[in-house]
Amino acid sequence: MSAGTASDTPHRPGPLWPVEDPAFAPLFEAASGDDVVSGVSAALTAPETARSLPLVGDGRTRAQWELLAALGARSLSGARVVEPHLDALGILAQAHEAGHGTPAPPRGLLGVYASESGGVTPEAHEGSSGWTLSGDKPWCSLAGECEAAVVTARIAGTERRRAFLVGLRDRGVQQSSAAWPALGLAPITTLSLAFDEAPARPVGPDGWYLERPGFAWGGMGVAAVWFGGAVRIGRTLRNQLRRRSQGARRGSSQGPDQIGLAALGRVDRLLHAAATVLSQAAAAVDAGELDHAPGMTEADRVRGTVAAVCAEVIDVVSRATGPGPLTGDAGHARAVADLQVYVRQHHAERDDARLGAALLEAGPRAARDGAAWDVAGEGGAGREGVRW
Repeated sequence: MSAGTASDTPHRPGPLWPVEDPAFAPLFEAASGDDVVSGVSAALTAPETARSLPLVGDGRTRAQWELLAALGARSLSGARVVEPHLDALGILAQAHEAGHGTPAPPRGLLGVYASESGGVTPEAHEGSSGWTLSGDKPWCSLAGECEAAVVTARIAGTERRRAFLVGLRDRGVQQSSAAWPALGLAPITTLSLAFDEAPARPVGPDGWYLERPGFAWGGMGVAAVWFGGAVRIGRTLRNQLRRRSQGARRGSSQGPDQIGLAALGRVDRLLHAAATVLSQAAAAVDAGELDHAPGMTEADRVRGTVAAVCAEVIDVVSRATGPGPLTGDAGHARAVADLQVYVRQHHAERDDARLGAALLEAGPRAARDGAAWDVAGEGGAGREGVRW
């Protein structure tokens, strides 16, 4: 993704890779620092930055995804701090706009904890003094650093789900011991939380969290971070070939061979495709075209496409550069490990199966539901089968 819009960005040769907005220079500097989590968290919640953060669906979706991608190209751990904070702010804003009387976001870093791994999730109880949560919540990234989080829970005695804003420093909230042995995203400690009648404030009515348009938008924002991670890896190849080219001009070494040039061209094609998919989706979000059902379909397309690009970029760059960067360049080795962990948020074939089911159910009903597909017998007169 590049700065600007399709109408005001001139065509130029070279990679369409993310541009850092100077308005967020403190965030980018912190993402390159030694203590990524603390540094990015402080920069992110500073008043001057907090006031200008772009949210999805308010006409600045592309700006947010550009920010996430550019941060991902600096540090996936840094982007991992920012992405859920922006998601939480977006959820609260969407609930407020829908007239649900949502509490104002507190100061400090925010998280979003919606995992129900193994069917484990807390229960929500409504009493005379309000709502409380009791039970366990797995996979709570940065719970030790967040002041509050949007947490999903099951309404007691039912199978209905609801989102709540919970202060993670409040009574009734306990953290498990940190056990995050992964080499990828090593600074992002992931805990489990145990709630014992912890005070909670509702964010929307029952079912709203999963049914809102922004549920799909948040998933595409994560893909923007993956894209940034792929850019970081692609730059390793580009920079290596640039050094060879400069050496050849000085007469001190041979220039890039045809295999290296082909690899760079392939990486550029892949990243350009991912950037285009994200850019088009961002425009559709802000145009109001991606409410819940079309949004989920588009999110499955975007996330699947970007995840595949990430895997291919890792493969192409590793084969084109050999073992040198993985063994001698700590930044590159860390970027590969981080991206491989991060992209596993994608559900792979399960999401493709959901996309396929949605396409069969939708047929040619809506252009965005069915994209360029056209089924014979349903608006495809004279054509056999399915065409792109």
